[in-house]
Amino acid sequence: MSDYQIDQFLDARGLNCPLPLLKAKQALHKLAAGQILKIAATDAGSVRDFRVYTDQSDHQMLQSFSEGDDYIYIIRRGQA
Repeated sequence: MSDYQIDQFLDARGLNCPLPLLKAKQALHKLAAGQILKIAATDAGSVRDFRVYTDQSDHQMLQSFSEGDDYIYIIRRGQA
């Protein structure tokens, strides 16, 4: 795992689809371009949701991995 300067952490654990992604979109919108958001979620559906979202946006998924029961996503905010 690489070390990133995390600018904001979003705890979306316990939230069901689509709330983890919606909360992440709101958080990313508040960040400046290039800043990094780390998200922790427990919803297994978030794996697909975050991958599709970052593939279809200009945000960059730097890492996604599991840590115990948590799914962790590290996303760099895009320019748009």
